[in-house]
Amino acid sequence: MTLDELLREGRGQLPHREADWLLEHTTGLSTPELRAHSDRHADGDEVARFRDLVQRRAGGAPLAHLLGTQPFRQLELEVNASVLIPRPETEELVDQVLALMPAEGRITALDLGTGSGAIALALAADRPRWSITAVESSPAALAVARGNGKRLQLKVEWLAGDWFAPVGHRRFDVIVSNPPYVNDDDPDLARDVATHEPREALLAGPDGLDAIRTITAKAPHHLTDGGWLIIEHGYRQAEGVRELMGATGLARITSRRDHAGHHRFTAARHQETHSG
Repeated sequence: MTLDELLREGRGQLPHREADWLLEHTTGLSTPELRAHSDRHADGDEVARFRDLVQRRAGGAPLAHLLGTQPFRQLELEVNASVLIPRPETEELVDQVLALMPAEGRITALDLGTGSGAIALALAADRPRWSITAVESSPAALAVARGNGKRLQLKVEWLAGDWFAPVGHRRFDVIVSNPPYVNDDDPDLARDVATHEPREALLAGPDGLDAIRTITAKAPHHLTDGGWLIIEHGYRQAEGVRELMGATGLARITSRRDHAGHHRFTAARHQETHSG
């Protein structure tokens, strides 16, 4: 069986581009190389591995898990079943952080629940002068994040622990998080996501706000005067998130839309009161 025949077999079961990516991954050949060598005969191991990947993808396994990587902004991140696959909406969250903070200067940033390290590493790539700390409670996820940071040669302080616990009394100019925000019984959660991605990175109580409650309650104690908190949340949660932020005394609370027009991000500023 030639590579071209094997590819056509895969395209009969999957979208063409997905079959192409899986064959490139199986053979180690780029798209131009596959075209140039389409008449080369695939060896038995290549055929078996490609068919296995196609079958797993057709069964709902995330493409990123099969390929082992996921693009995120200008970065190529390694991912596995221990981390949530970074989404396009979270790329927009990074854009929101960059728009909030001055481009120059030594900003201190904290990424809570870093997962694969996507947010922290994207900020480090765009703002090399910033001092960036990332926290993750899952040892397996933190290992993925550390590995991505090392491979990409981007400087981030990686800390293990639950939300703010590892940072002590430190304060930051901006705190950013894409926390779990799915209702425990959310019928809209896609079956392949629920099956293949870590539940602890997705589910957050009956209303999906448990993690956000914890973050907003403690954020004022870890923000500098004038510092910003910005959180990604579900498209129906903006009002609830604004209420949680307002209850802590945070100011200038604003929900922002993603490219699909949904209120997906909410930001608030910490402004300390000074007596005369």
